This record gives sequence, C-alpha cells and structure tokens, in this order.
Amino acid sequence: MVRTPLRPLPRILDARAQGENPQAVEREMLRVRREQARDIGRKRAEWRLLILAVLFFAGYAAIGTRMGLLAAAPVIEAEPYVGEQIADARADILDRNGRILATNLVTNSLYAELRYMIDGDRAAAELARIFPDVDEDRLAARLTDPDRSFVWIRARLSPEQAQAVHDIGEPGLLLGPRQMRLYPNGRLAAHVLGGAGYGQQGVTAAEIIGTAGIEHRMDARLRDPDLADVPLTLSLDLAVQGVVEEVLGSGIEMLNARAGSAIIMDADTGELVAMASLPDFDPNDRPAPPVEGDPTEHPLFNHAVQGVYELGSVMKSFAVAQALDLGLVTPETVIDTRGPLRMAGFSIRDYRNYGAELPVSEVFVHSSNIGTARLAQMIGIDRQQDFLRRFGFLGPLDLEVTEARRALPQFPERWGELSAMTISYGHGLSTTPVHLAAGYAALVNGGRRVVPTLLRRPEVQPVEQLVTPETSRQMRAMMHAVVERGTARMAQVEGYAVGGKTGSADKPNPQGRYYDDRVIATFAGAFPMTDPRYVIVVTLDEPSETSGEQARRTAGWTVVPVAAEMVRRIAPMMGMRPQSDAEIEAAFSLR
Repeated sequence: MVRTPLRPLPRILDARAQGENPQAVEREMLRVRREQARDIGRKRAEWRLLILAVLFFAGYAAIGTRMGLLAAAPVIEAEPYVGEQIADARADILDRNGRILATNLVTNSLYAELRYMIDGDRAAAELARIFPDVDEDRLAARLTDPDRSFVWIRARLSPEQAQAVHDIGEPGLLLGPRQMRLYPNGRLAAHVLGGAGYGQQGVTAAEIIGTAGIEHRMDARLRDPDLADVPLTLSLDLAVQGVVEEVLGSGIEMLNARAGSAIIMDADTGELVAMASLPDFDPNDRPAPPVEGDPTEHPLFNHAVQGVYELGSVMKSFAVAQALDLGLVTPETVIDTRGPLRMAGFSIRDYRNYGAELPVSEVFVHSSNIGTARLAQMIGIDRQQDFLRRFGFLGPLDLEVTEARRALPQFPERWGELSAMTISYGHGLSTTPVHLAAGYAALVNGGRRVVPTLLRRPEVQPVEQLVTPETSRQMRAMMHAVVERGTARMAQVEGYAVGGKTGSADKPNPQGRYYDDRVIATFAGAFPMTDPRYVIVVTLDEPSETSGEQARRTAGWTVVPVAAEMVRRIAPMMGMRPQSDAEIEAAFSLR
C-alpha cells in the first residue's frame, strides 16, 4: 500500500517560496484523503448489499422450488414416533352416586438413551436407591452395554419417583408422559373393578387394557374413543360397599374363617349395591395369578361369583316355594318328619328332632331336612329341575365381571329321586352366592325373576314371573318367622324387619366325602320384610365361634350375627326409616 504524505515536501517548499501558508497544503491533502476513503467505503457497502440481495434471492428461490416440488410430489405417510398412534384414553368408572371408582392419571415412564448417557454405573446406583426392587448390577450392565442404544427401565412412576429421577441429573435418563389407571379407593370393590394393565407401549404413550373384573368385561366400552368422556356408572354404592367390607372383614377375623363374601342386591332391579369378597387385593398393585396351590385361597379369587358351593339349607326356600306354588301344600299342611328317612341306602336326618309331624311353615322355620325331602318327593324330578333352571341355578351368570362366566353350577348328571331330595335341602347342587341372591330376590319381590347386574339400572325390566305373588307373600312371612323364632334369631335388628334362611353345608374333602368339622355357613334373606327392597347374602368359609366350651360352626352362630350387623349399619344409610314393633306386627297380621 502506498501512503500519501499529508505534507509533501515539494509543495511545501513551493508554498513557502510563494509566501503561502504550508498548513493549507496539509488541510487540502487531508480533505482529499477523506473523500477517497469515503468513496472506497461506499463502494464496499454497495458490493455487500448486492451480494446479500443475491443470497436472499437464491435462498427464497431454493425454498420456493422445494415447496413446489413437495406440492407436486405424491403424499407419503411419515413413520410416526413410537407411541404417537397408541390410544390411551379410557373412561372413568363411577358408583351410583357419581363417586369415582377408577380413573386415569397422567404419569411418566422411565427409559434410557445410551448415546446421551454420561455415567451408567452411577445412574444404576441412584435408580436402585429410588426403586428398591431394581437389581443394581444387572441395570448397570445394561446401561453401560456398548451394543445397546435404548433401555426400558420402568413403565410408570409416581410424581415423587419422577422428581427423584430428575434430580439424578443424568441426561441419558428420560421420562415419557403417559396415562395410568388409578383406583383412588384402594382395595374397596377390588374384585368388582378387577384391574387394568398396559398393552402396547411406547415411550410417550401406553395402551390401557382391562385385566379382570368389570375392567376386562367392559374393556371395549371403556376404550371406545367416542365414549372416553362418558363415565361408566355402576350400581355399587361406595359407602355401602365400604361398610359391607369392613363388617365382613371383622367377622372373618372374629370367627377365624378362611374367607367370605357378602352381597346386597336390589330386590326389584337386580342391581348389586355391594358385592364383597375377602381376602382381597389392591387393584393399583394387582398381584400375579397363582400358579400352584389352592386358587380359592388366593386374594384374586372372587368368592361371590367364582365360589361354587353346596349352600345347605338356604336352598330349602325354593323347595317350599315350589310346593306352595304348585298347590301341593299350604303353610298349614302337615308333613311327616319322622326319621331317619332312608332312600337308596342313604339316610336323611334332621339336625334336631322337632316332632313326628310338622306343618310346612314349621318345616321351613325349623329347617327340617326330612320335611323338605318329603316336599321334593311330592314335586318330582322333572318339575324340580325345570323350576331351578328357570331360577337360573343350572347355568352360568351373565354378570359384568369376567370371572362370572367361568363359574358353572355343578349338579348330578343322573338326577334321580335321591338327588332331588338332597338338592331340596342344599346338598348335591353347587352354585354361587350371586345365583342365590338372584333367586331370593324373586322369592320376596312378588315372584318376578331378576337378572343380577353391576350396571346402574334404576327401572324394573319386564321379566318372567317365577312364582305367584301369593307364594311370594307366604315366603316372606315364613322367612320373617325364621328370624323371629327359628334358626336365624340373631339376625333381628331393632327397627327393621329382617327375614331369611340359614344354611350350614359340610365342605367336601379331596377323597370325595365331607369334612366333619368344616362348613360353608350362609345367611340369605331380605329387608325390610314388610316391603322387601334389598336382598342380603353373606357366606363364610370354615367359620368357628369359640366363645363357649365347644366350637360352634353352624350359620346361626357364625354368619347370622355378621349379616345382622351389616343390616344395622347400612339400612339407615340407604334411606330406610326404622319401624316400631307394632308397625311390623301389624304389617304381617294384615297379610
């Protein structure tokens, strides 16, 4: 670069020779230099603007060309990110009063992308601290495996666990948002709800599917995208369910029973207001199904719908009702109850001897096996089978829980006269407590058949008439007499007319005979008997009342007080006004 001096010597000398000021020459030279610099800067700016304009034009041209090509190209579906197309919507489940039984909750899954992982060993150690069930060494090996790019760690986390994972500060540990099924009441109504788990899973979504109970049976309805915002309303009353489970649990503990079930059913609609089975489980943490041992001892076993039992004397109600309905007897008809009654080498005996002859009403009140067997002889095999079939005792339940369809009633292939006699008093026919509840509902509601349901069904559906209203009236009076002066006296509840029947059936043993000291104790009845609204069935497996010198196992000493306590506590909750003894007596005297 050539520099031009601000004060060139020749011009300075000339200026001095001519008497001019040399500084004027310097100022002139400075002006010229500034103008040259300005011209150079202007040209440089113009070139930059031109280049920038060309670049912008080229960029916009490229974008426009690309957009045109994309618009002209055929449409190709882009492969979605894992989880984008998984439908995780699921409708809520409510009780009859709108209280939540099951809902969805936003949570997170936990996975690792090893390309972002900084310290896999440290991450494994921290995760083992957060999740005690994690095998630290095995997880560390997976998180440091150079052949892996992705590691699935956990399907769902609680908010506290998610925050703890975030606090680890490991960029390779990632959280994926998803839905989970939540049962806010824990164990309450566990066997009804069943539970749900994950089906197809991605890192940002997971398919929720029902695994048991109503969640499984109604899975298609609950997963329907069009009905995801429409809750499924059940017939259960959460408050009543809670009381029933509490009382049943206390009874099982007090009476040293293996298990138990309880049912409260609307006598007109068949709605199950409460259905409990103990032992139970928490559907939020559903245990694995048993792979060995007796399945009836596992918490997943639903004794109310899967328990197929010989229920004993509670079945006498149907033999008596059929005999009355056919006009073969009246409540006053005298029956020969002398025993033992021998048939085909088999002896039928009564628990106690109440005399050689008893009217039908007393046969029922005092639970005479011999008297009931005599009625079965009068009815006949074919008519008995048809009657029990119409009541639903010979087929599976069509209830809205998956387990109900697997429970098939058991009865003799060769249904002879001896079978008819033993079945009449509850031996030889095995069925479930829900079957029994539906049968008793028909006996007390005027004779109309009911179909058990767990769904809200406030209106009475038109159904078959199983017995006449008069037979139903007679059965209600006799059931009330059983509680007043028969085998279920401990079922009396002040202010409420309770009626029903007890049953104590010996349990079969693996050798094909019966245990001497193990029974299934059952109480089946209704309240208030002046105008029955609800049926109650309570069953205890191997109860034993030990307050006396000898253990007492019959239903009157074991299951009946439990049922009475349930009625005492839930009747006011269900809006039933207590009645005076005079009102109750007057109601029965007018019939």
